[in-house]
Amino acid sequence: MKSLILSFFTILAVFCLTLDTNAQGFGCNYNVDTGQWERPDGGPCINTIITAVPFLRIVPDARSGAMGDVGIAITPDPNSIHFNNSNLAFVDKDLSISATYTPWLRALGLQDIYMAYLTGYKKFDEFQTLGVGLRYFSLGDIQFTNSDGEPIGNGRPNEFELNIAYARKLGNNFSAGMGVKYIYSALANGQSVDGFDIGPGRSFAADFSMTYHKPIKLGEKDARFTSALSITNIGPKISYTNSVNRDFIPTNMGLGASLDVDIDDFNTFLIAADINKLLVPTPAVPAVDENPKDGILDYKQVGLMDGITSSFGDAPGGGAEELRELMYSVGLEYWYDKQFAVRAGYYHEDQTKGNRQFATVGLGLKYNIFGLNLSYLIPLNGQRNPLDNTLRFSLLFDFGAFEGGPEN
Repeated sequence: MKSLILSFFTILAVFCLTLDTNAQGFGCNYNVDTGQWERPDGGPCINTIITAVPFLRIVPDARSGAMGDVGIAITPDPNSIHFNNSNLAFVDKDLSISATYTPWLRALGLQDIYMAYLTGYKKFDEFQTLGVGLRYFSLGDIQFTNSDGEPIGNGRPNEFELNIAYARKLGNNFSAGMGVKYIYSALANGQSVDGFDIGPGRSFAADFSMTYHKPIKLGEKDARFTSALSITNIGPKISYTNSVNRDFIPTNMGLGASLDVDIDDFNTFLIAADINKLLVPTPAVPAVDENPKDGILDYKQVGLMDGITSSFGDAPGGGAEELRELMYSVGLEYWYDKQFAVRAGYYHEDQTKGNRQFATVGLGLKYNIFGLNLSYLIPLNGQRNPLDNTLRFSLLFDFGAFEGGPEN
């Protein structure tokens, strides 16, 4: 039977098609004394949550990319549509556009894999803002081969997301937002696997969020406190074939908070933190996954809403494993005269849930209508990252800049 041997970078970006991803749990045993599934060395089982279209969770802009991927509650800009669309209600300019280019896997010498992100907002009045975002992920040129290594065709996998969001103030300090998005993923069109023809995967999703923004005083200094809740990518499962074996998209819940302080007339400092959790079922270890229906793993048979609600308590390792599914980000941002910024951050994911741990640094420049943000990622645990040795950059065009001072 013909089989597809996808390139390494396609697998890294996709994790799936219709493959059984539960093999990660092999080698684990149930410890009757602790009531936990453990590796032979006594450590917790590696049980990464895997979804389709993971590009939806890649932080798309260089500002947040320089701050440890925080973004839920930082001062709003056009890229807020990715993290928290309700934050757009607190923008202070009428119109702004941002464009970001992110090279991908450059440390491996690949030159044709990248993510492009274009987003903007229009503020209609004191209460309402509309945002639009387009994300395009190119996975480069690849050659498909059969099990004998013979070429069977070439392809250029790509994915994109079109996002429209609406934010409205419900009071001086509170806002709510919602958005809809269309998702398209073409990974191996025209090929086949296990007798199924492969075509593009399509889905749609909704985002909902709330933001609380309050000007405060810290002694004699003006400051602003922001907290927010955002649930993104709520949508049906996706498949690349006619098979009933479908994969969850990365529905996510994020909590964020930030404190933005005016030290004096020229110096501003912001500290922010995010906590994220995927709202999709956790795979069971193979010993307890009975595959009772059509050979589909138990956790994939859960419906959308059941998957969201059960994701808070379905981990095989119980509450301890549920806590390991949380992802943490913290970021710092310093502005001098609202024109020059220095940023740094840290991101942490448990070693059993993906093991992404890295520090980030970056710079920002802003002058009148034009802004430039740069970011650089530094792995901390020896694990390779697609953004190793990569400089990301975002351009910001603030068409309301001449009406007041530049925003962060």
